[in-house]
Amino acid sequence: MAKNLVRFDWAMKRLLRNKANYVVLEGFLSELLREDIQIEQILESEGNQEDELTKFNRVDMLALNSRKELVIIELQNNSEADYFQRMLFGTSKALTDYFQLGDSYRSVRKVYSINIVYFDLGQGDDYVYHGKNEFVGIHNGDVLGLSARQKSSLGYEHVHQIYPEYYIIKVNRFDNVAKDTLDQWIYYLKNNQVKDEFNAKGLESVRQRLDFDALTPDEKAAYRRTLENTSIEKDVMETARVEGVQEGQLQKSREVARKMKQDGMPVDLNVKYTGLFPDEIELL
Repeated sequence: MAKNLVRFDWAMKRLLRNKANYVVLEGFLSELLREDIQIEQILESEGNQEDELTKFNRVDMLALNSRKELVIIELQNNSEADYFQRMLFGTSKALTDYFQLGDSYRSVRKVYSINIVYFDLGQGDDYVYHGKNEFVGIHNGDVLGLSARQKSSLGYEHVHQIYPEYYIIKVNRFDNVAKDTLDQWIYYLKNNQVKDEFNAKGLESVRQRLDFDALTPDEKAAYRRTLENTSIEKDVMETARVEGVQEGQLQKSREVARKMKQDGMPVDLNVKYTGLFPDEIELL
């Protein structure tokens, strides 16, 4: 029987900043980046300073891996029209925050921006997207590479390895069919469950450390409050969306009614085609 596991966003705020629990995040990052990741330290980030009652249910985390590269993990439940710009700002801020004036540009760190979103960001049918920076010749179509000397001094094989890389996981797009170990993680992100047969790196630690029944009474109470607040937030957002649609439809009906009135159309026809009341039409 599947355990009742806590949500990943709540765990990021409450549990995964504990060094003893780094193994959970290391497992997730290793499966996503397709290499063994070890977290050296969790650094201060905007999400650290937000409590569970924040208006928008968002959390972010900034980690430093064993190669001193910065890893930004951002999780967002509510849709944001400017989320792509937010991703860009996050990587830019991380780069500048950890670059000291007077340092050599060689000390600029690699940044990974990992975005776990529970809404349909952009247009696309996939549920995992990877973005990286490449320079392509406008005449020949060749990809600009590093010289042998640069490869030796920088420790990279390709230019894109120097620049920030972006990952977007659109959780709600996942069809619940785990075809590989990364899918097993996304299944957990979507369903708060880990199937018995799942063997992705870090998921055994999820079973052990993110089990709701293993939480302290205070942690259980805090978790329940978070779920309640998240539910309220979603209701508020949905209500605002519906009200916005309704207001737009009403404005459209008023505009049609106004034009019909100007053209001398009978009030009864105006009422029939716009759905407005006669006194509303008279006031237009």
